[in-house]
Amino acid sequence: MTELEQRLIMELGDNFPIDSRPFAVIGQRLGMTEEEVIARVKEFIDRGVIRRLSVALRQQHVGFTANAMVMWQVPAERLAEIGRTLASFPEVTHCYERETLPDWPYNLYTMVHRPRREECLAIAERLSRAVGVGEYKVLFSKQELKRSNPQYFSEERE
Repeated sequence: MTELEQRLIMELGDNFPIDSRPFAVIGQRLGMTEEEVIARVKEFIDRGVIRRLSVALRQQHVGFTANAMVMWQVPAERLAEIGRTLASFPEVTHCYERETLPDWPYNLYTMVHRPRREECLAIAERLSRAVGVGEYKVLFSKQELKRSNPQYFSEERE
């Protein structure tokens, strides 16, 4: 990658500008036009350099202070089906398959964010009924210790 491409990747992975034209702001930082930034992002996607461009919402800043990880015990033969179904619910922000352990049978994990714990519990119950899985547990976050964007290139060059 060229140095400009690396700098663009770093800008795209940083806190996205809150602006009606964020690609123009990024372009100004890099000495590019808005059109050049958009064209380069499309090229990155076409080449498979990036899969998608998305923005992560800091849920606490919009009132979602209850963060629930719902852990499901799903029969292996139904894992893909149930995973797709749970992932299709708009309330589910993450859906992952994980290995089980001898004393930990949960193999599917979903995340739900809401203003109150009771809402998360009600959603988990509704999801349970929808997929026919009654074996689940809900864990709530107590404190966010770290959240950061991945850094693919450092500012310092060797």
